[in-house]
Amino acid sequence: MPAADTDIAGADLTRDAALLADVAREAGALALSLFRTDLKTWVKGKTSPVSEADIAVNDLIEARLRAATPDYGWLSEESADDSARLGKSLTWIVDPIDGTRAYLARQDDWSVSIALVADGSPVLGAVFAPASDEFFFAARGRGTVRNGAPIAAAPGSGIHFPKIAGPKPLVERLGGMRADEVLYPRIGSLALRLVRVAEGRLDAAFAGGNSRDWDLAAADLIVHEAGGEMTSLAGERLVYNQTDVRHGLLVAAGRARHAHIVKHFRENPIL
Repeated sequence: MPAADTDIAGADLTRDAALLADVAREAGALALSLFRTDLKTWVKGKTSPVSEADIAVNDLIEARLRAATPDYGWLSEESADDSARLGKSLTWIVDPIDGTRAYLARQDDWSVSIALVADGSPVLGAVFAPASDEFFFAARGRGTVRNGAPIAAAPGSGIHFPKIAGPKPLVERLGGMRADEVLYPRIGSLALRLVRVAEGRLDAAFAGGNSRDWDLAAADLIVHEAGGEMTSLAGERLVYNQTDVRHGLLVAAGRARHAHIVKHFRENPIL
């Protein structure tokens, strides 16, 4: 796990990095212990599934992080939103189980995603896929590691569709996709889809227009510190811990490829 600087007011990022890594692993172990068991489930909103595992993992993360950092804000998919977070310079942003549908379908492509955001920008990020034992971690200015080993986004600017993941109608707007080509198989966790870019397994990943801070913040830093970029299709960096935590269409890729894709969408905007 990389060390972290202590140059953010009110933060000890070296301590927080160690705390984050420990909590993410503990949360992942709890989620894995409940994986493929009979769970109570329900639907929040219109279509979003939730299980007792989501709540148990969320409770664990919240108890551990809030006890250790009581002055930090808190934003989680499975907690009632508290507007007090908007006045905090440091805020934890959490998705206890990203990819709940995959989790409940007993598929392996789900993750625990936790970020620490300072004034709207992530400074620490962890995405842990317990079923495949893959732990991605980044600290601002310190690079990205996967299970302790440095990783990097794929170089180049070419478009190879079998190494691109995301909504097919969106990816097809890049043009040039042959009838016999297929995209990378769907990944249930958006955070995990994005960090596949950081390790070079994917050349690029897209997100549809229904993502939230908790889906993105940790993966954003992980991609960036691995030599990639993650922005809107117009090339705008994301800002976190705002009143509205929703985000529009996004793309993540290594820097050269990302610049090529953003240029394409600027010249061919989605109306």
